[in-house]
Amino acid sequence: MGQLSRSMTIVRKNMVIYYLKGPVIIFGVLIPAFFFLAFIMGRKDLPLSFLMAGLTSMTVFFTATSVSPVIMPWEAQMNTLERLIVSPISTASLLMGDVISSVIFSLLITLIPLALTMILRVTITDIPIFFLSVLISAICFSALGMVMAAPKTNIPSNIMMLASLIKFPLVFISGIFVPIEAMPPWGLLIASISPLTYLMDAVRYSLGGYHHYPLAMDMGMLLIFTAIFSVVAVKLHSRNIPRRI
Repeated sequence: MGQLSRSMTIVRKNMVIYYLKGPVIIFGVLIPAFFFLAFIMGRKDLPLSFLMAGLTSMTVFFTATSVSPVIMPWEAQMNTLERLIVSPISTASLLMGDVISSVIFSLLITLIPLALTMILRVTITDIPIFFLSVLISAICFSALGMVMAAPKTNIPSNIMMLASLIKFPLVFISGIFVPIEAMPPWGLLIASISPLTYLMDAVRYSLGGYHHYPLAMDMGMLLIFTAIFSVVAVKLHSRNIPRRI
C-alpha cells in the first residue's frame, strides 16, 4: 500500500504539471483531430461506424502516448528527477504513477469521440467491450509511451521526435485509414504487429461493424503488448535513470 500511495502522489503531481504542456496538447489532441478531419473529407464510401471507430482508436492512441513520454526527460531537465529517485519509491511504482496519469488523460479526452458517436447516433452494440478495450489500450499505449521515454536524453523535444517516428507508422498500418479486410496478405502481416490494430478491431466489433480477428484475440493481444511494454519500460528506466542525472 505504501508504494501505491506514492504512485498516486506522482499521479497528482503529473496531472497538475503536464496535462496542459504544449507537446501534450499538440500530440494528444490536435494531431488526431487534424488526422481525422483530413481523412473524412469527401469520404462517403465508408460506414460511419468505421469512421468513429478510427477516431476513437486514434484518440486513445495519441492521448495515451502524449503524456508519458515527456515526463521523464522534463523531470531530468528541471533537476527534479534527483529528488524522485532518492525518495522511498521504487522505479516500478514511479513508472506506474506516470502510466496512471497518462491513462486518466487519455480516458478524459476519449470522452469527446464518445460524445460525438452518440450525437451521430452510431449505436454501441457492446458497451462493456467498448469501454474495456479502450481502458486496456490506454494502459497499453501509456506503457509504450514510457518505453519511448527511456533514452537518456533530457530534452523533451528529442523524445517527442522519436515517439513520432514510432507512432505515425503504427497509425497507417493499423486498419484505421484502410480497412483491414481490404489489406493484401503482406499488409495483414504488418498490421498484426501493431497493438493499435487490435484496438481498432475491438472497437469496430463494439460498434457492430466488421471485425477481422476473434474478440478474445483482440483483448488477449492488447494484454500481451501491455505486459511486454511494462516489463521493457521498467528494465530500461531502471538502467537509464541514474545516467540522466
